Amino acid sequence: MSVASGMKSTANAPDLDWSQVSETVRMLNLAVAQISMAMHEGEDSVSALTGSFTGMVSTVERIAQIAREGIDESEPAQAGILAECAQIQSGMQQSIIAFQFYDRLSQRLEHVKQALEQLGGLVSDSARLYNPGEWNALQAHIRSRYTMREEQEMFDALLRGSSIDEALEAVRARLNDGDIDDIELF
Repeated sequence: MSVASGMKSTANAPDLDWSQVSETVRMLNLAVAQISMAMHEGEDSVSALTGSFTGMVSTVERIAQIAREGIDESEPAQAGILAECAQIQSGMQQSIIAFQFYDRLSQRLEHVKQALEQLGGLVSDSARLYNPGEWNALQAHIRSRYTMREEQEMFDALLRGSSIDEALEAVRARLNDGDIDDIELF
């Protein structure tokens, strides 16, 4: 962002160059930086967990294969081993699916980060700030970046004048009714 980037805040000792726009852009920059840091920290942890669970699924599959080949499946011990392997595999698959929620969270935060950056750019540019066409272009660009249907619907509801609570409730109702896919199973 141009105006506030690299400039020190003068809010505690305003001078002739002080501007609420510059201070607003600084606060937007802070929000963007916090989102970026949170996403970076989370990505490392989730990547490690996903790799670990994927490795464990493969190991359990190999154990089950060895058990099938080495012992008659009619033996009680064999059946127990295979049942336990199946239980572990199922639990791990559910854990991996749960990690998809983090992916969705990351996507949403990335969209918020980009929107805040673009908003800061518009607000800091006096030539664009009071131009309704610039605001329309910003809104269209932000909406076009949304990849999840519920994000698009929430955006549309807010632009139609819905409150935040109304927009969230409408999307949650559609998710609960199954009108919008919540996660992709693999």
